Amino acid sequence: MPERDVSWMIDRRMALAREWDRLVEEVRKLDGFEDFLRPPRLSKLLPAAAEGAVAIVNLSRWRCDVLLVRADGVEVVELPDLTLESVVERTNEYLGTLRRSDQAAWEFYLARRRFDDGDRGLEAIRQYTRAKKELVEADQARDRTLRDILRWLWDEIADRALSALGLTDSPGPEQAWPRLWWCPTGPLTLLPLHAAGYHEEGVSGPAVLDRVVSSYTPTLRALLAARRPMTAAPEEERMLIVALADAPDQVPLENVVRERDLLVSLFGDRHTLLDASATTDAVRAQLPRHRWAHFSCHGSQNLADPSQGGLLLRDGSLTIADVSAQQHEGEFAFLSACKTAVGGVSLPDEAITLAAALHFTGYRQVIGTLWAVRDRTAADVATMVYRDLTAGGRFDPADSARALHAAMRNLRDVARVPAHAWTPFIHIGA
Repeated sequence: MPERDVSWMIDRRMALAREWDRLVEEVRKLDGFEDFLRPPRLSKLLPAAAEGAVAIVNLSRWRCDVLLVRADGVEVVELPDLTLESVVERTNEYLGTLRRSDQAAWEFYLARRRFDDGDRGLEAIRQYTRAKKELVEADQARDRTLRDILRWLWDEIADRALSALGLTDSPGPEQAWPRLWWCPTGPLTLLPLHAAGYHEEGVSGPAVLDRVVSSYTPTLRALLAARRPMTAAPEEERMLIVALADAPDQVPLENVVRERDLLVSLFGDRHTLLDASATTDAVRAQLPRHRWAHFSCHGSQNLADPSQGGLLLRDGSLTIADVSAQQHEGEFAFLSACKTAVGGVSLPDEAITLAAALHFTGYRQVIGTLWAVRDRTAADVATMVYRDLTAGGRFDPADSARALHAAMRNLRDVARVPAHAWTPFIHIGA
């Protein structure tokens, strides 16, 4: 390249750089844009902890810490025994056992359907027996792995964070439950920090569930945004109910009808129901018209391409990418569907899940699930949460984190269901 061309290119780049700097300074003179392209100031982020601390769990190859954000400052709590490698190993183990359990459940469903359809031949009986045995073994392995991970999360992270916050015991009968927001990073976005603890049957051990009401937030900014006043018109105070029990090529969800009937009875003429008509276009069109939304259907997650995970509807999947393309003035969304809060493994620092996508695009409160759940348990949780939130005569979603917390404690302590049944449910937002 001729020397004069090189010189011209250098001059041109320098001129463009100066023009860029000038334009950025002009933008920063506008109201509300003082920090444009700058890291956020700590003083503007601390109000995110006004209603309870935020525990940002930072992972790196050099060291791991919990940054405890309070309204008056930030405390760093070192996690001396935690390593990025150990988190990756535990996460892979966890995902592997869940995948095997899901696959075994599907194989058992196919074998049972073949048997129920009238095929009572020797091969059908063998397939049914083998599938049932594999399902039992896969579920037992899942439960062992989950118990180990919940104990490990408590010992390595949760106990240190709660102790530093002075949350060392359960609140008394007349005391309000403290709130805590978890903000995990890296592979920890795939693990149930809210359920960390010792939950062995018949043994009362320390657990997050007995100390605080847990929520999650992708970022401090997202939490601040979730607390801004609503501007939606009162006529949009309606519930969109998406109830699809029999998506193509999926196990039928027998308890979807129970959720649908509950919501129809609670919201009367303040709801829109999409069941057999629950197509991707219909749901996209209705979402902006409703302040509240409930999805009772199958969900999916593509760990290699997280943006393609989503809700399985009549004609296909309503993906994370689809949801993220719209902005909503929503207050509450309940995702009573499998794996709506599971992120991806290729970009684990980016909280691109369906639950987080709804939160980022405007929904203040979102309840989702981390992995496959029984549709009976999902209906039980939905029943407890909605009856709690409508107990005062009107729907009050601002209390959804506490309502979900109460439902999980009921399942664990009263119904005594195993940990894998109640652990998946999480709350995101304010």
